[in-house]
Amino acid sequence: MAVTLPESLLGQYQRFSLYNSPYPAHDEGCAIDLYPGTLRDGRTTAAPSPVSGTVLETRAVRAPPKPYAPEHDYLILVDCDGPDDLAGLTARILHVEPSVEAGEHVERGDSLGTLVRAGFFAPWVDNHLHVGVRGPDQNPHRASGSLPLEVGVEIRPLGWDGTGTVVATGETYAVLDAPTHPDPGETFVGVRADGGGVLDGGLPHYDGGGVHGRGGALEGDSTPVSLNGDRLGVARGRTIDWNDVVVTANGEPITGLSLFCARDADFGAKLICPDTEFEAGEKVRVRVRSSVGD
Repeated sequence: MAVTLPESLLGQYQRFSLYNSPYPAHDEGCAIDLYPGTLRDGRTTAAPSPVSGTVLETRAVRAPPKPYAPEHDYLILVDCDGPDDLAGLTARILHVEPSVEAGEHVERGDSLGTLVRAGFFAPWVDNHLHVGVRGPDQNPHRASGSLPLEVGVEIRPLGWDGTGTVVATGETYAVLDAPTHPDPGETFVGVRADGGGVLDGGLPHYDGGGVHGRGGALEGDSTPVSLNGDRLGVARGRTIDWNDVVVTANGEPITGLSLFCARDADFGAKLICPDTEFEAGEKVRVRVRSSVGD
């Protein structure tokens, strides 16, 4: 069964993604990353609880070794009593050093602790809570096995022609001023795929992605997905297998595009480019090309 995450849960966060991750827990949209901070405040440490319920357990877990990250991450298990669609299920929450203990009751929005940047994070990934949901008869400690998730909010698709001006940079990324959120703080938005729907995922630096809101258009065995006429891959249901493609910015290859859903005013295309420097004010044109023969 699929579990619907309502607006009361998602509306606490600035951004979310079901697919923008390399980890199998996100396969088929069975986990969600919830970002409390905006693109320009991606290192916030606030960790508001997505659910209400009783804390079942907290534990340290070993993270992949990275020179820029601590050795351990943390797992928090919550026996949910709300929102309603999650009542009776177990929420599995990662990337939070807990300030709560087993037996403690938390309300939705209460602080669970402090967000941590463990070795599960690539250097360009902003701080977030990773959340999966299990049935009461499922093993809550295994990394895989969470139930498929649906988002119970409208996601407005924004057309984007692949161009924009750099408005923010980091060591591994650059953010463009386009597409622009038409109503910040209210509706969630995302980059529109050709033919409709909102793209989600790391293109192509993670194996696959997803598309939200295409409904019946994606109910067949497979449906091609493209952006500005550039073929991205094939969707089966809402899950996309990326083609063998390369993303370019002003004609030069970059690592990729970070695609997600957001409601904050800072929304814009995020270029993942650890090997390419961009400057604020620089105009950029992004394309997606087949890497065959390159």
